[in-house]
Amino acid sequence: MITDYISGMSATTIFWAVNSIAVFCVCVLCTGLFIPQILRISFRKRLFDKPEERKIHQGIVPRLGGIAFNPVIFFAMALVFGLCQSLGYQNMLGEIATESRTLAFTFCCVTMLYFVGIADDLVGIRYKAKFAVQIACGIMMVAGGMWVSNLHGLLGIYELSEWLKYPLTILVVVFIINSINFIDGIDGLASGLCGMASLFYGIVFLLVHEYAYAVLSFATLGVLVPFFYYNVFGDATKHRKIFMGDTGSLTIGLILCVLSLKLLQYPETGIPEDFPNVFVLAYSPLFIPCLDVVRVYLHRVRNGKNPFLPDKNHIHHKLLATGLHQRMAMVAIVTASVLFSLFNILLSVYIDVTLLVIIDVMTWTLMNVWLRKRIKKE
Repeated sequence: MITDYISGMSATTIFWAVNSIAVFCVCVLCTGLFIPQILRISFRKRLFDKPEERKIHQGIVPRLGGIAFNPVIFFAMALVFGLCQSLGYQNMLGEIATESRTLAFTFCCVTMLYFVGIADDLVGIRYKAKFAVQIACGIMMVAGGMWVSNLHGLLGIYELSEWLKYPLTILVVVFIINSINFIDGIDGLASGLCGMASLFYGIVFLLVHEYAYAVLSFATLGVLVPFFYYNVFGDATKHRKIFMGDTGSLTIGLILCVLSLKLLQYPETGIPEDFPNVFVLAYSPLFIPCLDVVRVYLHRVRNGKNPFLPDKNHIHHKLLATGLHQRMAMVAIVTASVLFSLFNILLSVYIDVTLLVIIDVMTWTLMNVWLRKRIKKE
């Protein structure tokens, strides 16, 4: 099925694929150059993430890696678009103009969360303030024309009414942002999951001819690749290791939310019968972060704890408790996410989306029960 789409790629699709690769390369290069400078400044100004009981890492590690994400993504996209215009490729203006309203509000929301993240990484911000800004971002996304208008058969629901789709969109925005923020607990986990999701969205958007969002997806992947290297393979004793902090997790979380919402708006009409369910296509890459935050939230509420205050009950904490090394736990979770996405997308052609989601939830629940029993035996 996918090969049929690839073989039928038009000259326009190839043009945008080249632009996507160019943006990806610019982002990799710029982020790779900026992170060492951020590390140098962090150590000079003593801007560290110090170890504590809840945290996994040992030693002092800067948590300002996310500072590079937002400006690099904007710079790379503007540079490549500008160069294309200078070289006479005027046909891309139509695609950008069509999405200008949504992209404008998206960049505003990303910038808001960028500054909130910086403030939180440097001096700390109460969760209520971050929650309020996230709600404001949800409202702005609705104003930008991005909303959950169709569930594509989930619970038998398709088109949503006006009074339901707007508050549901705000809820989804806040939920996904926090899902990415909460999963950022061990080296390479958030960047690995978000990188795979960005690659997936980029390829899908190229195939469905939503080119502006394909470029945004590959730009996001481009900033995550060098960060992943420094985060996973960097040596803290040599001042080469860095965390993305809330600056990174909040902004990347919003970008992934925008990409998933845009894919969810793909129309039901006119698509082939063997095309995957759109709801599954939009949210399979975010399956593990979303289900993990739901489980952790319910666990905290059940135990009388504040659901917005951190603890050590995430899926990566459970894997570490079984004796896995950080890197192995990260690889296991990212691999599970990729496998879940592939199986969901393939099965969505043959299985009802509601049944498929139930199977996913049951699989996730059984996995956590097995881990809990494994931990008790240790």
